[in-house]
Amino acid sequence: MSGSPSLLTTLENHYLPPLARVAHAGHVKRCLSGLPSSQVDLDPGRMAVAFYCLGSLDLLKMVQEKISQTDRESWREWIWEQQTRGKYGSGFRPSPFMAGSMLSEGARYTDYDMPHIIMTYTALLTLAILRDDFSRLDKQGILSFLKACQREDGSFSTVPGSGETDLRTLYCAFVISHLLNDWSGVDADGALSFIASCRSYEGGYGQSAHCEANGGTTYIAMAAIHLAPVTSNPLSPSEIRKTIEWAVHKQHQSGGFCGRTNKLADACYCFWIAGSLKILGAGDLVNSRSLAVFLSSCQFKFGGISKAPGEHPDPYHTYLSLAALSMFPPPLYDNDTNSSSWAFEPLDPLINARKETAEWARSHIAIKE
Repeated sequence: MSGSPSLLTTLENHYLPPLARVAHAGHVKRCLSGLPSSQVDLDPGRMAVAFYCLGSLDLLKMVQEKISQTDRESWREWIWEQQTRGKYGSGFRPSPFMAGSMLSEGARYTDYDMPHIIMTYTALLTLAILRDDFSRLDKQGILSFLKACQREDGSFSTVPGSGETDLRTLYCAFVISHLLNDWSGVDADGALSFIASCRSYEGGYGQSAHCEANGGTTYIAMAAIHLAPVTSNPLSPSEIRKTIEWAVHKQHQSGGFCGRTNKLADACYCFWIAGSLKILGAGDLVNSRSLAVFLSSCQFKFGGISKAPGEHPDPYHTYLSLAALSMFPPPLYDNDTNSSSWAFEPLDPLINARKETAEWARSHIAIKE
């Protein structure tokens, strides 16, 4: 199902409609106020939903325009209320749905509402989007929390003692350590060994050892490897070439990317796989015009971007589509009357945030020597 060069070249000449920036901003703003009934199952992970919504507005440069100062402050306070402390250290929980009346900032958690690595990652980036100064961040507590989540095989569980583990949690632990500028909470060598065990014969990476290569976990593996505090790339030149070859062949004939071999294109993989190529220095192999044509077809008429044409939109696919376009804005032609709608500021592909936001996070979260 991977696209042939001739088909992708044909897409390059297709008309590129405007990117409905205002409508997409409206979609994520509505989701910030309350998820539609079709997506209420995401409410227990409200921290991630907030990141995708506010992150979309950040990529569109509309945070201040669409979110009032009062509401921005309310979101900051809500996020800080999710910072919790306990026997394993500190972090952020996904939402208050299990916390009962324990909503004060820094409240001690129980075994049923512990902090969560992925939600801690999204909380830090969302606070950076809101330009918080991070003066309330329990940095040493987070280092203890990361250490408690790492397992003997080098992987990380989402919460201490959980059996739920895959490359996503490892990546989040690496980004957090990178932002703190302190790697004492993780065994980086053990983690890199776990990443190596997830490599597939195809050149991509699965969720864990012996799993099928997937676009999301391949991005996570590439980003984590490049974030790691090592002096040399643990991948050999031949391994890098193999991964690039695998990723390039995931650009589908529709212009989008499919996440696995012989699957249909999905908007989220336009970020995950194209981002992998960007990290590997092979971004020039992405057909960015065809990519934009595919994502334009995933736009919902009332705002938001869906996984595929004709599907309902959601904040996750909206954010990742905009992030992909931030890395790979389409080349524009003289007859493109909608060129300004496709303009974005660059994205930091390693931590998945607009570069200005990523720099804010690094400068304010780092532990000072």
